[in-house]
Amino acid sequence: MIELPVISEETTKRKKPDWLRVKLPVGKEYAKVRKLVDQHKLNTICESGNCPNMGECWGAGTATFMILGNVCTRSCSFCAVATGRPPEYDTDEPRRVAEAIQLMGVKHAVLTSVNRDELKDKGAEIWYQTVVETKKLSPQTTIETLIPDVKSNWDALYRMISGGQEVVSHNMETVESLYRRVRPQAKYARSLEQIKLTKEYGKRTKTGIMLGLGEKKEEVFKAMDDLAANGCDILTLGQYLQPTKMHIEVAEFIHPDMFALYREEGLSRGLKYVESGPLVRSSYHAERHVNV
Repeated sequence: MIELPVISEETTKRKKPDWLRVKLPVGKEYAKVRKLVDQHKLNTICESGNCPNMGECWGAGTATFMILGNVCTRSCSFCAVATGRPPEYDTDEPRRVAEAIQLMGVKHAVLTSVNRDELKDKGAEIWYQTVVETKKLSPQTTIETLIPDVKSNWDALYRMISGGQEVVSHNMETVESLYRRVRPQAKYARSLEQIKLTKEYGKRTKTGIMLGLGEKKEEVFKAMDDLAANGCDILTLGQYLQPTKMHIEVAEFIHPDMFALYREEGLSRGLKYVESGPLVRSSYHAERHVNV
């Protein structure tokens, strides 16, 4: 069992630096999407995850949807999603998600999900059908699928990524040395292999890493080298923020200048595009990643 660090009084009182302040969302496009979401009671990760970039992304016509329920079979120490035994999934979900994307007029849709390790196909068929149905109703909408670890079930992987999406993302989340602490049910090498096979399949590949968990600079550089060697095209780097006192604490707030350095390093090490900044999340500027 992985023990979470003790949350000290000093940690809970630590103030976020000025560069983590978020502007309130504004703009006509944001207001339009906001109204549709409220009127039709649509669910987006943008809201449920309290994403700091919601206003900017909605203004650009990008929104993120979570499929396959909201209970995860994993227990990662950084994530606030509920852990347990998920209920049966909704086979009609692909149609409903596609209709929501059409209704909202989304230009670029990001689809993500919890881990469904208990399913033989890891939820691959729902993934495939959701992309296919979305393309039927909104053929001009581009799609990124942020898929979970399939535990080396490569048949499931190929089904997940064969629906016609433009970008396939799988988040590494952290550097190799922190995997047992941050992603105890995942394997660094296995996630790299999943990215490699996705690239070999012919897809534009993407991943994300959180900083501020205690990683060393050299470890971030090594992760960049590993990603480039395994065919990753796009990397996002953002500041980890502790969702609750029960989750792993922030070890360090990374300065924006260091994020800028990491961006340049990533590009120099063979990555095609690096989105790097304190408030960057997996879906930030996702619409730009379609054509890199």
